[in-house]
Amino acid sequence: MYTRPNFKTKKALKEAVAGGEKVTVFAPGLGTPRYNGTETVEGPHYPQPHTWYAQVEMEDGFVVKVK
Repeated sequence: MYTRPNFKTKKALKEAVAGGEKVTVFAPGLGTPRYNGTETVEGPHYPQPHTWYAQVEMEDGFVVKVK
């Protein structure tokens, strides 16, 4: 699973969510991510090497918390 927008670091993802930015999750070729609940995401997007992983809480299709 990846986030949209494409964050280079987990810290940038956390700051965006804390700042109220609308962050979504997508899974190319893997189906539909959860609309509500917990998902695991990674970044940055392929083909760049993944350098971070995070568990996120989804609410109404948007990330509301990053663990």
